[in-house]
Amino acid sequence: MLYRNRFLVLLALAGLLAFLSLSLQFFHLIPVSTTKNGGSSKSRKRIMPDPVTEPPTVDPVYEALLYCNIPSVAERSMEGHAPHHYKLVSVHVFIRHGDRYPLYAIPKTKRPEIDCTLVASRKPYHPKLEAFVSHMSKGSGASFESPLNSLPLYPNHPLCEMGELTQTGIVQHLQNGQLLRDIYLRKHKLLPNDWSSEQLYLETTGKSRTLQSGLALLYGFLPDFDWKKVYFKHQPSALFCSGSCYCPLRNQYLEKEQRRQYLLRLKNSELERTYGEMAKIVDIPTKQLRAANPIDSMLCHFCHNVSFPCSRSGCLGMEHFKVIKTHQIEDERERHEKPLYFGYSLLGAHPILNQTVNRMQRAAAGWKDELFTLYSAHDVTLSPVLSALGLLEARFPRFAARLIFELWQDRQKPSEHSVRILYNGADVTFHTSFCHDFHKHSPKPMCPLENLVRFVKRDMFVALDGSSTNYYDACHGEGA
Repeated sequence: MLYRNRFLVLLALAGLLAFLSLSLQFFHLIPVSTTKNGGSSKSRKRIMPDPVTEPPTVDPVYEALLYCNIPSVAERSMEGHAPHHYKLVSVHVFIRHGDRYPLYAIPKTKRPEIDCTLVASRKPYHPKLEAFVSHMSKGSGASFESPLNSLPLYPNHPLCEMGELTQTGIVQHLQNGQLLRDIYLRKHKLLPNDWSSEQLYLETTGKSRTLQSGLALLYGFLPDFDWKKVYFKHQPSALFCSGSCYCPLRNQYLEKEQRRQYLLRLKNSELERTYGEMAKIVDIPTKQLRAANPIDSMLCHFCHNVSFPCSRSGCLGMEHFKVIKTHQIEDERERHEKPLYFGYSLLGAHPILNQTVNRMQRAAAGWKDELFTLYSAHDVTLSPVLSALGLLEARFPRFAARLIFELWQDRQKPSEHSVRILYNGADVTFHTSFCHDFHKHSPKPMCPLENLVRFVKRDMFVALDGSSTNYYDACHGEGA
C-alpha cells in the first residue's frame, strides 16, 4: 500500500510538472526547442492562417472580423524581443488610422447611426479615454504644420461624418500606444525621462482620422504628453513620397493594376449577379451601386454590429456581404501573383523606405534625434510597403494596423547593428525578401542593417528591371 501511494504521488507530481512546463511555454516564460542555427523550431512569425485556430478554408466573415480589429484583451506581441546583449537604438512605426465611418454611402439607404462622440460609458473603452478627451480639448493652440492646425483633434459628432474616426478607432490606437510604451519606454528606455521634441519625428496626411489616430497612439505611448513637444508634419501624399512623388512608371503600373482588377471583376459572374440583386433592392442602376463601393458601408455595419440597410423591396444581407468580401480576398490573392502591383509597390514605397533607412543609418552613427518615428497613414500606404518588402503572405492592413522597424546595437560588437520588422505584433523579419535566407546560415536572431540598406539603395531597382541604379532612372524607365 505504501509503495502504491508513493507511486500515485509521483504520478500526480509528474503530471503537475508537465502542465506547468506547457503553460510556461505557452506564455513564453521558457523557450521552446531550437534548431541548430539558433532559430525556433516553430515559425519565427505568425501572419499565415493557424490550422488550429483559423478556418481550414477562406472564410469571408472571419477575415472581415480580423479587418475590424475590435479592441478586446491585450494581444500578444513580439515587439522589443531581443537577447539581453542587444540595445534598442531607434523605432520607426507605420500605422493605418483606426476604425472609421464609411467614405461612401449606399444611395437611397439610411446611413448607419454611429455616434462619433467619445463617451466613457460606451464600449469599447480604454482607461485613458477620458483623460485623452480632456487633454485634446486643451490643445487648440497646438502648433502643427499647415493645414493640420485646422483639423479637429478628436472626433466629436453625434452622427459620424463621412470618413470620421470612431470611438473604436481612438481606443484601438490608445491600446497600440500603451502596448508600445510598456515595451519601448518602460522596458527598453528608448526615450530619456527628459525627452525632447527633436527625439520624435511625426508625420501624417491631411485627414482628421490620421491626425487623431496619431494623437491617440502618442497619448498612450508618451509618459508625459506635452503639447510643446508634439509637432506633426503634413504629408500631402498617401504614399509619403515627400519631394519624390513624380514617377511616371509607378503610375503606369497602377493603371495596369486597376485594369487587372476590372477584368477580374468582369469574370466573376456571382459578384455581378449579387450587385444586380442589391441594385434592385435599393432601386438604382447596377452601375451606380457598384460606383458607390457598397462593401465600404457594409463593413461599417458589420464592424459595429448594425443591421445592413433595407428598403421597401427588402434588405441587403449577409450573403451579399460574403460574396463581395470573398471577391476582395480573391483579388488580393491574384494581385500577389501578378507582377503589376509589385512593380507599383517598389516605386511607391521607395521614398518612405529610403527615409527610414537614412534615419536608421544616422541613429547607428550615434545621432540622438528622431529615435521614435511615427507615420500615421492609410491602407494604401502600408499595403505597398508590405508588398515591396516581399511580405506577400501578410493580410491587407486592418484598421489600426501597425508595421514597425526596430534598430538594435550588439553591445558585444558595438559597430554591428541589426533590424527587426514586425507586423501587427508578429516578427516577419525573416519573411522579407532581403533577409529570408539569412537565418539559414547565421544563428543571429536579427537581420543586419546592411541587408536593409542594400535592398533599399540597390536591390529594389534590380527587382524592377535590373538596369536602373537609382529612383529617378527607375521612375522614368520602361518596365510596365
